[in-house]
Amino acid sequence: MAAKKILYVDMDGVLADFHRVIDELDEETYRRCCAKPEENKPATFDNIPNIFKTIPPMKDAVQSFQELSKHFDIYILSTPPWENYSAWSDKLYWVKTHLGECAYKRLILTHHKNLNKGDFLIDDRGKNGASEFEGEWILFGSEEFPDWATVKKYLMEKK
Repeated sequence: MAAKKILYVDMDGVLADFHRVIDELDEETYRRCCAKPEENKPATFDNIPNIFKTIPPMKDAVQSFQELSKHFDIYILSTPPWENYSAWSDKLYWVKTHLGECAYKRLILTHHKNLNKGDFLIDDRGKNGASEFEGEWILFGSEEFPDWATVKKYLMEKK
């Protein structure tokens, strides 16, 4: 039997609906944690303490991950914010809570996704090395791959 192909899946914006949490953010939290007008910098939502623990899954993400885990050697590849110390453990909590056993010890936290070897990477942005990934980068949310249904269909044809 041939070895399963290696598939990496980004967390925020792919498995976890980070943008939904940002859209629902209350004004007080935004002012306290995100707005930095005195530093003339854009808002940084990923520095909100414990935000990564509370993010709901993207539509069809959990079911798709579980199904793909039967056909691929699958890992979660995520970049935690450097200054948000709770993010590191919160991401593990999220994976354990939403993905369970099929993701057991399959979370990789890195700021250099291109250093990981594999066949596919599903990511919604080219940052942190995603656009330099040696395998095939599947741009989640793009015209070609707008949702989990199209991504899953495509990958099942490639397994």
